[in-house]
Formats: sequence, structure tokens, C-alpha cells
Amino acid sequence: MGEDLTSRLYGLAWRVTPRLPDPVAALVFGGIATGMRWSGAGGVRQLRVNLAQVLGQSVDSPAVTAAAGRGVHSYLRYWREFFGLTGWSRDRIRDTVVFESLDRVTAARAAGRGVVLALPHSGNWDLAGAGLVVHGHPFTTVAQRLRPEPLYQRFVSHRAALGVTVLPADETRRTVTTLAGRLRAGEVVCLVADRDTSGAGIGVRFCGAPTTFPAGPAQLALRTGAALLPVSVWYDGPRLRVRIHEEIVPAGDGATRVRVAAMTQALADVFTAAVRRHPHDWHVLQPVWAAAQPVRNQPVAL
Repeated sequence: MGEDLTSRLYGLAWRVTPRLPDPVAALVFGGIATGMRWSGAGGVRQLRVNLAQVLGQSVDSPAVTAAAGRGVHSYLRYWREFFGLTGWSRDRIRDTVVFESLDRVTAARAAGRGVVLALPHSGNWDLAGAGLVVHGHPFTTVAQRLRPEPLYQRFVSHRAALGVTVLPADETRRTVTTLAGRLRAGEVVCLVADRDTSGAGIGVRFCGAPTTFPAGPAQLALRTGAALLPVSVWYDGPRLRVRIHEEIVPAGDGATRVRVAAMTQALADVFTAAVRRHPHDWHVLQPVWAAAQPVRNQPVAL
């Protein structure tokens, strides 16, 4: 019953949101954000824990309280835009998404190389992807398989309508083979890379504390010769800014795992700087660091 209700709610949001005038949609999703703030529901307490680590402050500090308050509204803005994207024109996407150094992607592809774009869960990665497609760079990505299956397929078809190919994360061998083949063909792969859901990631220091990141971006770049380009994404008023950082170049020698570890730590360093610049736009409501501060189990007024 829970899965069925979830699927129905998502379906309702997909049907209704594109039909709402922007001010009305903003009011509705802003109201949901306010409810989450006051109740502490939907991972808001964990968001405070995560932001405490990012900012180097206590969970109950004014800085964390302010960042979490803005963060919940930024998170609901992501969902409002996500559900409404099917109603966006290419011109609207082009006007909303502002790229910095997109020429790095163009140059790598012009040289016959594939491109691995690795980014954190910041801003609106789906809107950023739609912008990438509009600028002539369709891409392939990977997503966890949701339950129930029709909901997962709805996410896949929604992104396909934007020009994005989604491969399932739970079919590891086939997915990795497909990604490698597309990179060797000079195509683009985008991977959200600030959470290790496999339990077999690479140890890194991220925002000053140890955790693990997925090894996939660095492994694929090494295996195929693709350019590994970190990406940071954040909201800037009505626009979304997407910065393509300099290529992370692997060391010329050493064991593969050592080289992958060094490249993954370099990614974590870029992500650390990006998340600390715009902490309220980092949408991770799940545990990231095992040693992060606990938060009191009570409603949180942000």
C-alpha cells in the first residue's frame, strides 16, 4: 500500500505541476517545504547533521539552522522544477541554465574523447542535464531502481523526454559495459558522485571528515581515456549555474586502484569547495559521514 500511495502521489505531481502557473506552483511547493521545516520530516534532521559537518558548526548553531532552512526550500524547488520540466521549452531551459566553461566538454569531444561529468547532489542536476542536451551534448546516466517498478519506469521516461538515457544501477556489468562503450565513442556520461550507495566505494576526505565516494567516475575515465570533469551546480536567483571544472588528470604510473583513489579524492576536494560555497543547495538528506554529530529527536523549527 505504501508503494502504491507513493506512486500515485508522484503521478499526481507529474500531471498537475506542469499545468500550474509558476507563482502557484512555487506557493504549493513552498508550503510543503515549510511543513517539512517545522515537522523535521523527510530527512530534515539528517540534513542538519550533514550541514553541520559541511559548515564545521554544531547541529544547533544559528549558521546550520539558517542553511537548513534555506536548504529545505531549495530542495523543494528542485522537485517543483523536476515535475514541471516536461512543460519547459528549449528556450526556457537555455535561458535558465547558465554554463561556465562548457567549452571544456566541447574541446574534449572535438578531440575524439568521451567525457565523464561528475557532480554532487546540488542545485538541480536534472535541469542542468536538460541544459546540457539543449547545448548539443546528450548524455547517459545511471539511476537506482526505485520501487514499485512503474515508478522507476516513469522516472526513466521522464528523463528520456529531456534527451537523457538512464541505465539501472543494479545491472552493474551491463551498465558499466554500456557506459564504457559510449565513452569510447566520444559521448558524454554524467554521474552524481557524492554518495556511495554500494558500500564498496573509495575512501576520501569530504568536507573535513572521512567517508566513501563511488569509484565509477574515475574507473571509467581510466578505462576509456575519457576526460573526467568535475561539475558544480547551484541556484543564482531565478537561474541555475553550472560550472565545468578543469579535468582531473590521472597520475602516469602506479596501480590502478591507487590512481583511482587519487582521482576520487580530487573529485571530493572540488565537491568540498563547491558545497561549502553553496551549502543550502546541497540536497543530501541521507547519512554521509559515520561519525557525524547526532541530532536530538524532536521537531525542528528552522
